[in-house]
Amino acid sequence: MQASRSSELWRQVRFLVTGAINTGFGYSIFAILILLSVPYALALLIATVLGVVFNFFTFGGYVFKRMRAGDFPRFVAVYAALYVVNVGLLRLLVDSGLHALAAQLVCLAFVAPLTYLLLKNLVFRGGTTE
Repeated sequence: MQASRSSELWRQVRFLVTGAINTGFGYSIFAILILLSVPYALALLIATVLGVVFNFFTFGGYVFKRMRAGDFPRFVAVYAALYVVNVGLLRLLVDSGLHALAAQLVCLAFVAPLTYLLLKNLVFRGGTTE
């Protein structure tokens, strides 16, 4: 029981580190596109699409220690759902007057833990916690 809790804690730490790198990559693309006057929904879509393959390898290989081709379609589906949630929240915040760059930072506070839960339970379930 104790080893399982310790393993899960380390997986969460790996997720936070990897997530910070992945988020930095995605947010940088989003920010560049926003600064180039790309509409925020399209900027978010482009950043999400560019991050999907990279994130699959970092989350699957490093965080969940599971890399199976059969996991990729579920991974893409999770990211599609996350995009819908994220763009909805982003729209609410932008419509309330927040700049898109600040609004996306707020969205990340909700989307990041949701990403972990969805990846753990829908994509990489059964992955090792070592």
